[in-house]
Amino acid sequence: MNIEEVREYCIAKKAVTESFPFNETTLVFKVMNKIFCLLSLDDIRISLRNDAEKNIELRAHYPAIIPGYHLNKQLWNTIEMNGTVPTKLLCELIDESYEIILKSLPKKVQEEYKNS
Repeated sequence: MNIEEVREYCIAKKAVTESFPFNETTLVFKVMNKIFCLLSLDDIRISLRNDAEKNIELRAHYPAIIPGYHLNKQLWNTIEMNGTVPTKLLCELIDESYEIILKSLPKKVQEEYKNS
């Protein structure tokens, strides 16, 4: 996947917004105002949330998956988008990050999401 494909995949999800809150090279995707994906445009890498045990497994199998850059190293991975992580897996990881963040939202916000 390239940057534009990742962007299109993320923005197609329900209730997702995109912005550059940190700098002009880090594109951030949020679901209901909570970050689920950070896409670095200058060094082409993506950061996604997952559970700690799965993150350890992913890092062991894929050298391009490293602990989250400037994020909680247990819960976030940063993936160097150099073609070594299969597109199918990258999409699954984006989906999982989205779902984890969605489930962590307060019940009221989850209801707003369901009704949007």
